[in-house]
Amino acid sequence: MILSDDGRKIRPFFSLYANFSYISPRKRIDDMNMKLKNYHIPTAAYFLIAALIIAYLFPREGKFRYQFYEGKPWRYGLLTAPSDFPIYKTDAEIQAERDSVLRSFRPYYRLDKAIQAERLEAFKKDCQSKFSRKLTPAYRAYIENSLTQLYDRGILSTADYERLREEHYDYVNLLINSVARAQYLSEFFMVKSAYEFIIDNCPSHLNKAVLQDCDLNNYLVENVAYEPSTSEKVREEMLQNLSIASGMVQAGERIVDRGEIVDHHTYNVLRSLKMIHETKTGGQQRQSIIIGGLMLLVFGFVSCFWLYLWSFRQRIFHNKRSVLFMTLCLLVSCVVTELCVTYSVFNVYILPLAIVPIVVRTFFDSRTALFLHMVISLICALMVPFPHEFLTMQLIAGMVVTFSLKDLSERSQLIRSAFLVFLAYGLVYLGLALYQEGDVQKINWLMLLYFGINFILLTFSYILVYLLEKTFGYVSNITLVELSSINTPILKKLSETCPGTFQHSLQVSILASAAADKVGANTQLVRTGALYHDIGKMANPVFFTENQTSVNPHDGLPYDESARLIINHVNDGVRIAEKAKLPKAIIYFIRTHHGRGKAKFFYNSFKNKYPDRPIDEEAFTYPGPNPFTKETAILMMADSVEAASRSLKEHTEESISGLVNKIIDGQIADGLLKNAPLTFKDVEAIKTVFTDKLKTMYHTRVSYPELKKPKQA
Repeated sequence: MILSDDGRKIRPFFSLYANFSYISPRKRIDDMNMKLKNYHIPTAAYFLIAALIIAYLFPREGKFRYQFYEGKPWRYGLLTAPSDFPIYKTDAEIQAERDSVLRSFRPYYRLDKAIQAERLEAFKKDCQSKFSRKLTPAYRAYIENSLTQLYDRGILSTADYERLREEHYDYVNLLINSVARAQYLSEFFMVKSAYEFIIDNCPSHLNKAVLQDCDLNNYLVENVAYEPSTSEKVREEMLQNLSIASGMVQAGERIVDRGEIVDHHTYNVLRSLKMIHETKTGGQQRQSIIIGGLMLLVFGFVSCFWLYLWSFRQRIFHNKRSVLFMTLCLLVSCVVTELCVTYSVFNVYILPLAIVPIVVRTFFDSRTALFLHMVISLICALMVPFPHEFLTMQLIAGMVVTFSLKDLSERSQLIRSAFLVFLAYGLVYLGLALYQEGDVQKINWLMLLYFGINFILLTFSYILVYLLEKTFGYVSNITLVELSSINTPILKKLSETCPGTFQHSLQVSILASAAADKVGANTQLVRTGALYHDIGKMANPVFFTENQTSVNPHDGLPYDESARLIINHVNDGVRIAEKAKLPKAIIYFIRTHHGRGKAKFFYNSFKNKYPDRPIDEEAFTYPGPNPFTKETAILMMADSVEAASRSLKEHTEESISGLVNKIIDGQIADGLLKNAPLTFKDVEAIKTVFTDKLKTMYHTRVSYPELKKPKQA
C-alpha cells in the first residue's frame, strides 16, 4: 500500500505538496482543486492506448512460429513436414545461377538495310550533279563497293560500342530481317573507323586526296541499333528456365529434432517451410480477420486488469499516476517481447519479465503484482513459440516473486527473489523437457545460460526500484525500514536535541502502527511517519513541554506569540525534511499531524483572559491540511492521545478510555478527520487499540516485599 494511492478526494493534495508555499495554503488548495476539476482523463484511456499500441506492434499470425539459426541446435521438439513443399534455393544461390546464365546472354541488335539503300542512293545522286567532273567511274565504283561492304558488316554508334565493351560482351546477336547471326564486336565499324577504312584501303591507282574531298562522312550513318524487345524477351526466357527449388520434401518427412545442429541443408528446408507458411496465411481478408481476433484478445486481457483495479483496488484505480505506472509496466513488457519475437533479436527467455511483479510488489501489494504479471504473460504467450511452455514458466516465476517478497523490508531480498526466479525457471524447464521428451539427452542445456542472463537482468531491479521511487514519487517498504532506523542523522539529532520529543515520537509510533495494523493501513508507513512528525521541534526545543526542565519560556510571552512559536514547528519540520530530501510520503505526516486544528492551550487561554476582545483565528490555527489518508489520520489521533495521556494523574482503564474518546471525538467534531477514508468501525477499533496500548505503557509495577531480618534471641 502506497501513500499516493489515495483516490479522488486525495488527489488535489499531491500537486499542492509538489510546490508548497507557506503563504495562504488554503487558497493554494482551492486553486489546485479547481485546476484538477477542469483537467480529467479517464483511467480507461491509459489502458485503451496501451492496448492499441500492443495490438499494432503484435506479430501477425502469418509469422513462422519457430526461431532457428544455421549452426545452432534446434531447441524445439520433433518437426515433420506438414505437406509436400519444395526446398527453395537461397537468394545467394539463385543470384549465382542468374549471374551464370546471364554470362551466356548476348544482346540483340538489328541491321537496317533501308539505311544502306538510302545512303547509296544519295551518293549516286551526288555523283551525277556534285561530283560529275571530279569522280571518274573508278572512284565511283570503289566508293560504292566500300559503302556496301561497310553497311553489310554494320556501322555501330560509339556510345553502343563503348557500353558493350564495359559490359564485357565479346559479340552480339545481329538481326538481319528475321534471322540472327552472332557477330563479334571487333567486326563492327563506327562512323570514324568506317571513314578511315575507305581512305586507308584506297587502291594505289586512286588518289586519297580526291576521296577526302568527297565528304564521305555524309554517306556514313549508323545502321545497327539495339533491339530492346527481343533482348529482354530472350533474357527473361533464359531466367525463367532457372529452377528456384533444389528438391522436394514429402509430407510427414522428418526435418529436425530437438538438440540437432541446424546444418546448411536443414536451414534451407526450415527456411522454405517458413516461406510456405507465411505465403499461405496471406490475403487481405484473412489478415483483417486475424487482426480483429488479435485486438479482441488484447483488449480483453487489458480490460481484465482494468476491472481488477476497479473492483478491488480503488485507491490505485483513482490515482492517475499509479494507473500510468501500471500501464507502462504492461506496455513496455509486451512491446519488448513483441520486438524480440518479430525481429528474432535474442531468445525470449532472456527478457526479465519477472521484474514487473518485483517492482509492483515493492510499491503496491502482492495480489496486484501477480495479477498484472498474469495479464502480461497471457498477452506475451500469444506471440511466442510454444505458448504453453512459456506461460507455465512465467506464471511460476510470478508466484515465486510473490512468495519471496511477502515481507519486504530489505533491498537484499530483491536479489534473493531474482535468484529464486532463476531456480524456478531452471527446474520448471527441466520438468517440462523430461515430461515432453522423456530423454535426458534431448535437454537443451543452453536454456540455462538464457536463464542466467535473465537472472543478471533481474538483479537490476535493485537500482530500478530506486529510480522509480524518484520518478513516480513512491516510497517502498525498504526505504521506510531504512528511514526508521534511529541511527539516521535526523533521528539521531532529534534524540540529542529534543529527548522528550524523541520519546514522545517513539510512543506515538507504537500506538499508530498498532492501530494501522488493526484497520488494514500501511503499518510501516505510519511507524516511519510517526518518528519524523515532530522533527520541526528541533528548531526551538525549549518551547515544548516535553523538553523543558524547570523554566517555561512561554510565561513571559503573549498567547498569540506563543501559539506562533508552537505552530511553526510544522513548517520548520517541512523545511528540515525537504533539506534532508525525505520522501514526500513522510513530509505529508509532518504537514498533517495537526491538520487545521488549533493550538488549544493558548487559544482557550486567550479567550478566557480576553472574552470581549476579537480574536484572529488564523493566528492560533495550524497551516494544515487535514489528514487525507488512513495513515495520516491515525497519526493525528495517536499524537494527540499520547501527548494528552501524559497529563493524566491516574492511568486507570476508565481514565485512559475517557481520554481517548474525548480526544478523538473532539477531532471528529472539529472536522479534522472529514477527508480521511475511515469508517465509524475503524474509529472504534482505533480507540480500542489506543486504550489497550496506553494501559500497557502506564501499567503499575508490583511492589517487591523487603526481606525481613530474623530477630535475634
